[in-house]
Amino acid sequence: MATTRTNVEGEPRLLSRQYAATTVGMFALCAFVAFEATAVTTVMPTVAAALHGFQLFSLAFAAPLASGVVGMVAAGGWSDSRGPVVPLALALVLFASGLVGCGLAPTMPALVAARVVQGLGGGALTVCLYVLVGQLYPPGLRPAIFSSFAAAWVLPTLFGPAVAAYVAQIAGWRWVFLGVVVLVALAAVLITPSLRGLDAPAYGAPAPRSRLGWAAVSAAAVLAVQLLGSKRAGLALLTVPAAVVALVALRPLVPPGTLTARRGLPAVIATRALLSGGFFCGETYIIFVLERRWGLAAGVAGLALTGVGLSWSAASWAQARLSRTLSDTGAMRGGAVLVAVGLLGLTASVREHPPAVVAAAAYVVAGAGMGLAYPRTSVAMLGASGDANRGFNSAALSIADSLGGATTIAASGVAFAIAGRAGGDAFAAALAVGCCAGGLALVTAVRSGPHG
Repeated sequence: MATTRTNVEGEPRLLSRQYAATTVGMFALCAFVAFEATAVTTVMPTVAAALHGFQLFSLAFAAPLASGVVGMVAAGGWSDSRGPVVPLALALVLFASGLVGCGLAPTMPALVAARVVQGLGGGALTVCLYVLVGQLYPPGLRPAIFSSFAAAWVLPTLFGPAVAAYVAQIAGWRWVFLGVVVLVALAAVLITPSLRGLDAPAYGAPAPRSRLGWAAVSAAAVLAVQLLGSKRAGLALLTVPAAVVALVALRPLVPPGTLTARRGLPAVIATRALLSGGFFCGETYIIFVLERRWGLAAGVAGLALTGVGLSWSAASWAQARLSRTLSDTGAMRGGAVLVAVGLLGLTASVREHPPAVVAAAAYVVAGAGMGLAYPRTSVAMLGASGDANRGFNSAALSIADSLGGATTIAASGVAFAIAGRAGGDAFAAALAVGCCAGGLALVTAVRSGPHG
């Protein structure tokens, strides 16, 4: 059985000598994955123009999301049967190879193919890091390390677009991809000593190969949802059967009872999916609606995302500080309330048209809810996992995250199109889908405690 390290010299800290290099390395790897998932939005129009590939623009974003599901499942099963070290190394190679492929891509189809490889590595990398947290950090430090992971995802949202634009202007868009490769290698060096100190895990039963098949089906369905969700008329309606296929394929990839939010771990994973669905549905439209309804410039409207990043980080820091007094279920329940209230406030603002700051503030509240609840879904998942299923459960949480966001955003796109054709309020209709996800997240969060 793999050992879980503890600090015998008093209260452990993330940046104590025992954990500092590993913490910094893990934080950096999360930040680089997040940077490539978000900041490239800034340079992708330039990339598409340079490679004459605007027809593949949306596919460049959907491809790594879909392939990431396969990477998550593969890494989860491999980590359970052989430990996380080898799959982590392979994930780093795939992620870096994808970045190199993007940076050197001569055509847009080549870039999309490289994004598929990048997504495989990024999805696997996320799962491996979750597994390593369970092996390397004592339970008392897990809320703090997941808080740092949350910050690693938020920071690229705040600064990534500006950094990417600056790099593209000074050195060219290719270095937005190529420049990260060296940084990934440096982060890998930081965590290598802690990997060498791990005990060899007891070999578990190999994961059924059918899981990879279901992951591929799920990835294809997610890709269809992503592509069809932005279409109009009949094509948009095809997102419904695509979403159904995604749910059917999801069932073997998550713990039994997840789709019905069975009490305990299944409800935790369902809560993660619904929180992501509601929140990222709001993120999809917040800038768009501030520009169209309130007439704000893009730079001014973007301040809403800055406020969200700050509120997410502050709430994430607070939940880590309250780890001894605030239960995982309490954090998830409170966070779900804030997400639901924030989305309802944003939707009401769209309909009633108060000052723009009211709409932005509502979404900032939702960001605080994510900061409070999101890290605790990871903590609760690890608390309910052992060496035999930590990889599978980590993959399930990451898959639920991706699919929850993708399907909710696609459903909101359908609502947007239908309401627009019917002469209704398209923005309110789209955001109402996010409100539904936020409300359901509160229901599942209440059930996230252990059986009994």
